[in-house]
Amino acid sequence: MSDKQKKPQKLKARLPRGFVDRSASDIRAVNEMTAKIRRVYEHYGFDPIETPLFEYTDALGKFLPDSDRPNEGVFSLQDDDEQWMSLRYDLTAPLARHVAENFNEIQLPYRTYRAGYVFRNEKPGPGRFRQFMQFDADTIGAPGVQADAEMCMMMADTLEALGIKRGDYVIRVNNRKVLDGVLEAIGLGGDDKAGQRLNVLRAIDKLDKFGPEGVALLLGPGRKDESGDFTKGAGLNTEQIDKVLFFVGIKDYAESAVQLAELVAGTSKGGEGVEELNFIGSLVASAGYQSDRIKIDPSIVRGLEYYTGPVYEAELTFDVTNEKGEKVVFGSVGGGGRYDGLVSRFMGQPVPAAGISIGVSRLMTALKNLGKLGQDEVIAPVLVTVMDGDVEAMGRYQRFTQQLRAAGIRAEMFQGNWKKFGNQLKYADRRGCPIAIIQGGDERAEGVVQLKDLIEGKRLSGEIEDNASWREARVAQETVPEAELVAKVQEILAAQAEDRKRAKGNV
Repeated sequence: MSDKQKKPQKLKARLPRGFVDRSASDIRAVNEMTAKIRRVYEHYGFDPIETPLFEYTDALGKFLPDSDRPNEGVFSLQDDDEQWMSLRYDLTAPLARHVAENFNEIQLPYRTYRAGYVFRNEKPGPGRFRQFMQFDADTIGAPGVQADAEMCMMMADTLEALGIKRGDYVIRVNNRKVLDGVLEAIGLGGDDKAGQRLNVLRAIDKLDKFGPEGVALLLGPGRKDESGDFTKGAGLNTEQIDKVLFFVGIKDYAESAVQLAELVAGTSKGGEGVEELNFIGSLVASAGYQSDRIKIDPSIVRGLEYYTGPVYEAELTFDVTNEKGEKVVFGSVGGGGRYDGLVSRFMGQPVPAAGISIGVSRLMTALKNLGKLGQDEVIAPVLVTVMDGDVEAMGRYQRFTQQLRAAGIRAEMFQGNWKKFGNQLKYADRRGCPIAIIQGGDERAEGVVQLKDLIEGKRLSGEIEDNASWREARVAQETVPEAELVAKVQEILAAQAEDRKRAKGNV
């Protein structure tokens, strides 16, 4: 008995978990956004730089090789020299590596921006992807908080350049040094308290998620969630918890500034942090950025393990409807702060740095909600149809296509099976082509082409009852000399643009 050859299994097409394919409209929307962001950054005197998608894993700082494979938060592989490399987790650690590696050639302060994808080896969920785009700007080698004030102003200008009006956003500013002062004031200073301080920071970071009551439990004995899982707390007493909650609960900095200054008085960093906040507030106000745009807000607790001084967050304040149909504030679309320790890891000397990062994908969602994205319509290409397949005819069709392109008109020559002409018009309809160019043997002999206005034709098709009426009316179709092809196409496209403009005006 002969063994039958097994039929090879068909490969299943499937997208990796946590990743998405991007459509043409999404790509164009991102391009539109990033062009506007880039213009603001360039206007501020920042220059672009690009770092690779991969870095040596130890350069990423937070994520180091573990037992067999460094996969805690990052996607990693081992190079042929047995060194671990990882896809970049953010755009800041690669910049720090670049600065340290090229420190002697770089002019300080070094002002640069970068846009690109970052990768997180984390469990995906609704709206949470493993690959997403960020757009960063950083100033390396500027120790004064005037660099932080500038970052906040640039974030405000960027949001407005994207069409987000004042009142729909605010840049909130805090300072890690003030929190360090609060922690020192409640007895958590010194190296021996580092672990407890870290637990306090992690508890504070849950403020938006659990509210003051939940954070109080995490600062104290611990918190049990709805499933019964228990998270051990930081072990603070009631007085300590009250002082921490006072700090993160400040809503009006001006009203609470005196109490806050009293709370951190005598600490090594607290007073310095309060002075820096006041200085930033004074600088942005002098430049015309009032508290409705840039606001000192000690409740901002982003990245407190990472930042060393001022911390800032760009928040959109308008309501959107979530997937449950509930009205919620859109929230954060980016932020940044001072990270004086990151470059220093490579250098063995202090290198001050401050930067911002905008979450492009999340901000794109916000702009779509506001109707601020995709307003510039992309017109589908004019289709040059193919009636004959001989060399002369094909040469003419290609010439028409290139003439249209040379005039700045999107155009394509049909590349499918040309022998069924009806399929070409179906293709044009599915593509949304505005015009079809047609030339058969008779037209070629006369040196003319037919132009079919497909947009007008579609509108009129509902008003004409049969093919005989269509042929008799000859609507939305013209015959012109080859020499007038480009001019006539431009005329029809201009008329279509006017129709779209009027239609928008009537909405």
